[in-house]
Amino acid sequence: MLRLLWLLLLLLLLPPPGSPEPPGLAPLSPGAPPQAPDLLYADGLRAYAAGAWAPAVALLREALRSRVALGRARRDCQERCAAEPGAALPALLAAAPGPGAARGAWEPLLLRAALRRAECLTQCAARRLGPGGAARLRVGSTLRDAFRRREPYNYLQRAYYQLKKLDLAVAAAHTFFVANPTHLQMQEDMAKYRRMPGVRPQSFRDLETPSYWAAYDTGLELLGRQEAGLALPRLEEALQESLAQMESCRAGCEGPEEQQREEEEEGTGSQGGLYEAIAGHWIRVLQCRQRCVGDTATRPGRSFPVPDFLPSQLRRLHEAHAQVGNLSQAVENVQSVLLFYPEDEAAKKALDQYQAQLGEPRPGLGPREDPWTPAAFIPEALRQKLREDQEKRPWDHEPPQPKPLTHWKDVLLLEGVTLTQDARQLNGSERAVLDGLLTPAECGVLLQLAKDAAEAGARSGYRGRRSPHTPHERFEGLTVLKAAQLARAGAVGSQGAQLLLEVSERVRTLTQAYFSPERPLHLSFTHLVCRSAIEGEQAQRMDLSHPVHADNCVLDPDTGECWREPPAYTYRDYSGLLYLNDDFQGGDLFFTEPNALTVTAQVRPRCGRLVAFSSGGENPHGVWAVTRGRRCALALWHTWAPEHREQEWTEAKELLQVPEEEGEEMPSRDPAPEPPSRRLQRAQDKAGKPPRVREEL
Repeated sequence: MLRLLWLLLLLLLLPPPGSPEPPGLAPLSPGAPPQAPDLLYADGLRAYAAGAWAPAVALLREALRSRVALGRARRDCQERCAAEPGAALPALLAAAPGPGAARGAWEPLLLRAALRRAECLTQCAARRLGPGGAARLRVGSTLRDAFRRREPYNYLQRAYYQLKKLDLAVAAAHTFFVANPTHLQMQEDMAKYRRMPGVRPQSFRDLETPSYWAAYDTGLELLGRQEAGLALPRLEEALQESLAQMESCRAGCEGPEEQQREEEEEGTGSQGGLYEAIAGHWIRVLQCRQRCVGDTATRPGRSFPVPDFLPSQLRRLHEAHAQVGNLSQAVENVQSVLLFYPEDEAAKKALDQYQAQLGEPRPGLGPREDPWTPAAFIPEALRQKLREDQEKRPWDHEPPQPKPLTHWKDVLLLEGVTLTQDARQLNGSERAVLDGLLTPAECGVLLQLAKDAAEAGARSGYRGRRSPHTPHERFEGLTVLKAAQLARAGAVGSQGAQLLLEVSERVRTLTQAYFSPERPLHLSFTHLVCRSAIEGEQAQRMDLSHPVHADNCVLDPDTGECWREPPAYTYRDYSGLLYLNDDFQGGDLFFTEPNALTVTAQVRPRCGRLVAFSSGGENPHGVWAVTRGRRCALALWHTWAPEHREQEWTEAKELLQVPEEEGEEMPSRDPAPEPPSRRLQRAQDKAGKPPRVREEL
């Protein structure tokens, strides 16, 4: 009955049909205690399933707000109770007990302080959250994960679309997409929204991302334009708000959800006696607080935090203050950096420079007076590991020694294959150029295969349209399975399709023998690709045929980091490019430093030449513009993970030996955004990974 009354109240609070909707998600019931988010969310999904779009919007919005209000109330109560008189631990507990301390004298003091804090928190929660307090509104791990993935916004975007509220539908879709960039259905929906008339660019706004990320990015952009004076307020804002976000996260570590989550993960409740329970709970609280450091430094949709997030902000602040002449503030910030890394040579040099420019000594000038210390954020053991990891970055040192000739003597048994350049000659690591993998006749057969497949209208990949990387070229692709299907249909020669399979296995064997003789490599994807210059569009061309990237991680040229996370193909371990021709202009492969600017090596394609390299951030690479002719190559990726081996390769081999089976069912083309699809989720679960978006060299 109460649930029904609550639903009727929400319906009464909805704006009348046709009335303007406020931007964002404005409160529906200001001042009211938060309701149980799990019940609101469940009711919202029921309304959504029934097609009751307005109640679904109201319930889902209130579930989002109640969760935020619940967290805010708990944090406020913890801050208030921690600041009450008598909340501090007695001096006997604050200091280490001496040898003469009475046995057990600290126990009643500790328990009395804990009971006093618990009573304060219980009373505060009852005032803020209503009868039952925090226990009544406990949120389970399933719902926490759903909110973390921003799933309510996936449903909201569909409901808003049905209510003809495009602006809010786009905002909800964009909010979900930011945290789920590989979600296939939302990728399609976002593309549809961008094509819709009347959708403004301002509608693609994120309703959830903390504001310090916008301030941080703006500050970095202004610094890059040498506008330090304008960058300083934004960088300071980013630092203060990220610290506040971290404290907010840590306040939630003492809530009941955190205790519940740890017990669910361990599969057990509290074990042992009183002191074991106290110690176990306190360890979980400390672990949670430490996770807040990484959570605050992790962008939405990313799997890993920005390295050294807080120290890097302090570094940029001291550099910006120095540029505008605020030397005192520069000293404060650089001394704060030294709290994190006392032996940082760059920071010590900058400090000496600032103090020399200030002239007279200023004894009172110390680190920033923020209410935090680096040890509270990053323990010394973890900071030491970060320093060691930074010292091991491959681009800071000499590349590893090339493998001796005896290492790949088995590879040289393949007649005609020669090692043309090794890693040292290519100024990098895990790189090699081998010649002689194909004869001119074999190159001709594969080139004819690509031509025949294109004429048959069977292009895969980008379907022979303009390349997704440049408007000045056309891109065609052919998979091994499509080649086998065309051969069975008589559209292309079976010799070419069979050679495609044989050559891909030849490349895999060579790559494994050279780079991974002790661990088997599996083909994960094989693609015959051709890119052609568009006549009349090459004058004064300034772009690349393929921008600089890495094959198994997302390259960030600004920091030199490469994030091994979606949408990158993280399971790829080695890459190979087997060239088929050289009768074109441009199109050379090149390697760069992690900044994507400094070219370290360049390779000219030719028939039978294989360029093989590891797929990670140690080998950023790109392709110069193809300005005349048609460049064709066989692109291959290898993986150590057998679950990611290329199924199409096996199917193609079987297809060339048995009659062709029924074709695949074509997906439907509904112009409207689709609701969250269980069918799509089942398809992804069955495949083990989402379908690939073709991206080859």
